[in-house]
Amino acid sequence: MISVQYLSKQYTDQVVFDKISFNLSPRERIGLVGRNGHGKTTLFRMLTGQEEYDEGIIAIPNNYRVGYLNQHINFSMPTVLEEGCCGLPDDQKADDWKVKKVLSGLGFSEDDFNRNPAEFSGGFQIRLNLTKVLVSDPNLLLLDEPTNFLDIVSIRWLINFLNNWKNEIIIISHDRGFMDSVATHIMGIQRYKIKKIAGTTQDYYDRVSMEDEVHEKRRLNDEKKRKQAEQFINSFRAKARHASLVQSRIKSLEKQKVLKKLEKITTLSFSFNAAPFPAKCIQEAQDITFSYNGMDSPLIDHLSFSVESNDKICIIGKNGKGKTTLLKILAGILSPREGKVRNHPQTKIGYYEQANTANLNNNLSVDEEIASGISNIDRKRVRDICGAMMFSGDSALKKIKVLSGGEKCRTLLGKLLVAPANLLLLDEPTHHLDMQSCEAMMDAIDNFDGAVLMVTHNEHILHRIANKLIVFHHDRIFFFNGTYAQFLEQIGWDDQEGAKIMKPSSRQQEKPEKILNMKDKRKWRAGFIARRSKTLTPYQQEIKNIEKTIEKLEQQLHNDTQALIKASHEQDGNTISRLSKSLKQTRTQTDTLYKELEETSEKYEKEKSVFEMEEKLF
Repeated sequence: MISVQYLSKQYTDQVVFDKISFNLSPRERIGLVGRNGHGKTTLFRMLTGQEEYDEGIIAIPNNYRVGYLNQHINFSMPTVLEEGCCGLPDDQKADDWKVKKVLSGLGFSEDDFNRNPAEFSGGFQIRLNLTKVLVSDPNLLLLDEPTNFLDIVSIRWLINFLNNWKNEIIIISHDRGFMDSVATHIMGIQRYKIKKIAGTTQDYYDRVSMEDEVHEKRRLNDEKKRKQAEQFINSFRAKARHASLVQSRIKSLEKQKVLKKLEKITTLSFSFNAAPFPAKCIQEAQDITFSYNGMDSPLIDHLSFSVESNDKICIIGKNGKGKTTLLKILAGILSPREGKVRNHPQTKIGYYEQANTANLNNNLSVDEEIASGISNIDRKRVRDICGAMMFSGDSALKKIKVLSGGEKCRTLLGKLLVAPANLLLLDEPTHHLDMQSCEAMMDAIDNFDGAVLMVTHNEHILHRIANKLIVFHHDRIFFFNGTYAQFLEQIGWDDQEGAKIMKPSSRQQEKPEKILNMKDKRKWRAGFIARRSKTLTPYQQEIKNIEKTIEKLEQQLHNDTQALIKASHEQDGNTISRLSKSLKQTRTQTDTLYKELEETSEKYEKEKSVFEMEEKLF
């Protein structure tokens, strides 16, 4: 077990961690979440000893090995297989079958095993690094954005691999579906602190939202009580017969802890600029075929489909099969060898290509680059877009050349927001965004009054956004008129019967787990929903009732305070005495109810997380 206690880290005047503490128990799989720049990678570097911390303790047992996915490329062996075998522990150097299994799962073919690592793209080189970490059999696996260069099939394989991992894991990922499929616990960094809960990302964000809401209600309630006490003191300060009561209120105020207003967390928030479109069909691909020079067979072969004005179409499949090429054909950047792409006369295309950051002008500032796409754009409009992309104030004046990869991608998004469009072509737009920003992107796509075609490997996005699909699968490409859930049910990927584990023939094959048919699944699902509702509904109702009672008591506090002030002006001693007692009782009741609300909400979240885990495991 790893124990982190009272850990603090600060760069000059920038606080990263303020006395954070957490424990990592045996076989826990933790999803680490938080905004970009809030310290997730910094924490990884501290756990591996690559970065110092200012104070605190990181207690790691003796002989406890930590495996860290490094984005730095440094290969020394002549072939992919030999390089992968470098990750094997000393007592397993002969087990190259383990390396072959992982390489195959991450998208390498058998022919690739004997190729030089330098021949591959940066994305596949990162996959080779990931292979070396996975086969090294560490006690703790630290994975920083492991899905960034993986396609959907490789991500599904990695989920299965990690769910069979026998030791501890901490994962940083913007892919919410991937994280929820693997993690047993979510640990979040927010406002320089850290919080860890059992359950999914939704459980975590619900808990944080609930705690923030309770904190704000308490703060406002305390502020009301403070003002009421101050009003009482000011009204009765000059009355000699009430001197002891006034002094008591003054002492009570001095002892009262003042709750600070929570610091606002900056969040990406934007909407696409929709151009009006009067017709039903906005774009049509007619029998398009495309291949690059020197290819033996077409990358895209006689593909036809139409895009309606409000379609949200996702393009899915393995890497290198032609998804980005298709998007470029639809954007008019490439021309098909055969067939045509027809656009309606009023079609206005907005195209986002994540690899296009190289075309940004390094000498321009963020606001200048965003404004460069359109002449005579209003300056305030540009600064508003900068703010929406988290470049507020002087941040909008930063030069492109000093920006990180994620900041450059946000600049590209900003450029996309400037011009009105009714057809968005988006190539992995969430690649450099954190989880909250991904949610903002999905909200913007949901609310966009136009059509969207998007390349993505994120199954959470696919389930939420897609109403149609273009699928690259088994060396063919086809249009699927349905949701991603319907695609999985009717066609699916090759791994849906359970991933096959490749081992030498001399070893005993593992027995596949029993697979339930759809009837059994529906029966289990109905029973599960009934049990969950029976358990959680009483908590939800109790929380609702407590909140209603608190609202009534707070209104009573307000009314009694106003009446007390009036009675003091009229010097009505009996009324003053009665209202003072009533106010004390009501405050006590309110404080008790806030405590009950917190305890009940915590019980509800715990029960909910149990059901979430059961659903995920099923």
